[in-house]
Amino acid sequence: QVQLVESGGGLVQAGGSRRLSCVASGLAFPNFVMGWFRQAPGKEREFVAANSKSGEVTEYARSVQGRFIISRDNAKYTVDLQMNSLKPEDTAVYYCAAKPTWGAKGDARTYPHWGQGTQVTVSS
Repeated sequence: QVQLVESGGGLVQAGGSRRLSCVASGLAFPNFVMGWFRQAPGKEREFVAANSKSGEVTEYARSVQGRFIISRDNAKYTVDLQMNSLKPEDTAVYYCAAKPTWGAKGDARTYPHWGQGTQVTVSS
């Protein structure tokens, strides 16, 4: 049974930083592309960042480019999202997700495995 468990959410002031972590189990982690998505109240789930299987290739949504960094540790089966210069519009539930291929990495529908999410609230 695949499990993805996020942690690190909480309340942070605008301009601050937060690091989210996701621990995976029940899958061959190095064989999966890992992504982070977020969903704000009343909005659709949106792509934030993705990391290739080796970790060498990353992709970011324009809204977080230059502020967020995705990284993974294939030995520890973890993927992190370092969030800097946070803005109130970054407030959302953040989810990590896993998929077997790099294609369509920004499309949530292509990810078969999801965590339960962790809330990040950025106060102004």
